[in-house]
Amino acid sequence: MTDMLDPKGLVREAYRIEGITPGECRSVFLDWALSIDAETHSDPIEGLLARYAGENRDHPMTAVLREGLEAAQAPKRRGGWRARPR
Repeated sequence: MTDMLDPKGLVREAYRIEGITPGECRSVFLDWALSIDAETHSDPIEGLLARYAGENRDHPMTAVLREGLEAAQAPKRRGGWRARPR
């Protein structure tokens, strides 16, 4: 059975690696983000945090997931002529 939130098991394995660094977690996050189909789940990062963060509050992967969630929720700047003052 395929896990819709973590189809390759990348995040699950990151939590199992003892001594993993924040930089390595960012690499895992990027690989994970490229491997998911965001249309199958409304917010996959929130789903992963719900699954793993409770028992792993101080894990670097939890911090990276929280950063990813914050970045996804941040307002996006509009470019081009719409962004210029009138």
